[in-house]
Amino acid sequence: MDKNSREAALEKNFEDWVAYFGTVGEPSYRAAQICAWLWKRGVTDVMAMTDFGKNLRERLSESLDFSFPEMVKSDKSSDGTKKFLIKMSDGASVEAALLKMGSRLSACVSTQAGCPVGCPFCASGGDFERNLTAGEIAYQFVLMERAAGREIGSVVLMGMGEPFLNTGATLGAIRILNSPKMRGLGIRHITVSTAGIVPGIEAFTASGLGARLAVSLHAARDELRGKLVPCNLNWPLRELMASLREYQRVTGDRVTIEYALFKGINDSVEDARELARLLRGLHSFVNLIPGNKNAGGYERAAPENILRFQSVLKSAGFESEIRAERGGEINAACGQLRA
Repeated sequence: MDKNSREAALEKNFEDWVAYFGTVGEPSYRAAQICAWLWKRGVTDVMAMTDFGKNLRERLSESLDFSFPEMVKSDKSSDGTKKFLIKMSDGASVEAALLKMGSRLSACVSTQAGCPVGCPFCASGGDFERNLTAGEIAYQFVLMERAAGREIGSVVLMGMGEPFLNTGATLGAIRILNSPKMRGLGIRHITVSTAGIVPGIEAFTASGLGARLAVSLHAARDELRGKLVPCNLNWPLRELMASLREYQRVTGDRVTIEYALFKGINDSVEDARELARLLRGLHSFVNLIPGNKNAGGYERAAPENILRFQSVLKSAGFESEIRAERGGEINAACGQLRA
């Protein structure tokens, strides 16, 4: 059978595996066995799956395509951050990052090869190739876990690409990672970070999955945000904030607001006051990110301006922290991932 005509094992969820084994006369528990090999042990060579008989292994190999993403290379910074180049079976590639948070590990995975949003301060934009599939998104986590040699405690879908311009695959990847029969990662340890794609936020709310939500805001007025985050031209702040309030009404969850600070652009006291006014009534946590210098002429805000910005937010009653940079020396920090 031609490889291109075979179903992709990578894209099967647990229920799909149950159905597949039923069609070949095998008991349903085979589904749990193969999901454990693929998603908990990271083994994609069918012939190594020793609890299957030889005939079944051969049948699996002949009837399904077991092409999975592969790790091409990695780099490590002095702070323990690791960056990985991961290649898909068609040659498309993405970068993903593994961050050390004290004794814990957190993964940052990509949802698209490149990014179509085009934020001028972000290195990932401008070279959009295609959406990733649900399996391609989720398997980045498995590859990093194998490379780390230990369990990773959390994942954020915020690497290359905009998750909610690929909503179906993003939700599918969350289900794969969360399923107890597949990776079994707790749903509260999964976060989706969006630039503010309102239809995607609405679909995420309606999904009932219970994963966490973060929004890259970066400005509290439409004129400036339209320059920093071009999708704001399609979904301005009024619509975005309405979707976040509806998300909060339905889920009861706090929203994380990501705000990258750039010198002379969005780091003034008045910018902070505008942000406080915009977020009034929304239960949120503001993550202040010292902007990383990339092509486009944007420079990191001065430390004293970042502290003043945070002080305004705290005085207005908002929880806030200044994110410690990780991975900057290997271009693995916020806005630096690219293929």
